[in-house]
Amino acid sequence: MNKSALLHEPKQRKLLVSTGISWLFDAMDVGMISFIVAALAVDWKLGPQQIGLLTAINSIGMAAGAAAAGSLADRYGRRAVLIWTLLIFSAASGLSALATSFAILCALRFVAGFGLGGELPVASTLVSESVAPEDRGRAVVLLESFWAAGWIVSALIAYYVIPAYGWRTAFVIGALPALYALYLRRGVQDPPRYIEHKDSKLSFGWRVASVWSPAYRKSTVTLWILWFTVVFSYYGMFLWLPTVMVLKGFNLVKSFQYVLIITLAQLPGYFTAAYLIEKFGRKFVLVAYLLMTAASAVWFGNAVSEGALIAAGMCLSFFNLGAWGAMYAYTPELYPTAVRSTGVGLAASFGRIGGVIGPYTVGLLVAGGSAITSIFLLFFAAIVIGALAILLFGKETKGTDPDEGHEAVRG
Repeated sequence: MNKSALLHEPKQRKLLVSTGISWLFDAMDVGMISFIVAALAVDWKLGPQQIGLLTAINSIGMAAGAAAAGSLADRYGRRAVLIWTLLIFSAASGLSALATSFAILCALRFVAGFGLGGELPVASTLVSESVAPEDRGRAVVLLESFWAAGWIVSALIAYYVIPAYGWRTAFVIGALPALYALYLRRGVQDPPRYIEHKDSKLSFGWRVASVWSPAYRKSTVTLWILWFTVVFSYYGMFLWLPTVMVLKGFNLVKSFQYVLIITLAQLPGYFTAAYLIEKFGRKFVLVAYLLMTAASAVWFGNAVSEGALIAAGMCLSFFNLGAWGAMYAYTPELYPTAVRSTGVGLAASFGRIGGVIGPYTVGLLVAGGSAITSIFLLFFAAIVIGALAILLFGKETKGTDPDEGHEAVRG
């Protein structure tokens, strides 16, 4: 495959778009939650701690889903698990529209989170395995760019649908991906690399042992630190973004409008990361984009004027989501095919613990009267820790083949 084959092979373009649309639906659902909780706070008179709890429960489901789906995808195939996780979160999202109490909504959001958390690592693994090494990083970052499109769709739904038709209608829209899962049954296949290396005799315990074997232990620890700090800061900041805008004095509709503008900056963040990741490598993009995210967090926390808030928020979106794309490209490249999805799923699952702690911590701090400035300093510190972990302990994987010279633990 030549350097530009990714752009010229219809089969690979179709794979990228097909999995990308499922990724878009994931982002749409997660994004809508950030807007729905702002509306629910008014409708159901929820306090900051309840808002934090609802978003945290969604992340608990994502942690469980990532660990389970990662292992199942190594055993039963990427395609089958991708479809089932899409169906699970679609059904739970649709049923959320019927929730009559906060407790019921929390339970449904756990199930939706399980499907969401399971789909993401499986989709990135599938794409990573289906492309040549020279295009692999770019392809996965472009896959991640569909996340920005999903957030833009969720922001549009929040701006045009929620004020006019209510938050329940937004959840109904979230059930539409179930129809798309039917297309994926024929539109996506397991990559040849997975089929060649498939070994159904490897149990979950053996795959976990392999991920933590001496050959991969340093990479696993580094990845888990990276995932935890990135997910902790992302969900802590972005799920609270509409609510933070309200706390800074803007009404609900105006805050939705500003978040839509801020979300648009995610797309160039992904596209620049997709270009730079093959030119300068994974470590460069991760460290540079994370440090710029940290600086943007401090700027946003201290911004008071409308112009400063929007500018800082756009920088936050640009660099944070570019780093996400690089992280998803980097993670599958550290493990061999037999345990790759398990390794990605476990890293994502540990990261989701940060996604639980982040939003809930913000809820506790807001309820306790902490200033927004102080809260965003906490995220600054977390992001810097993630950047330092990659800088000091991460290894460059640009152009490497994860299966060369690596053997999974076998039972």
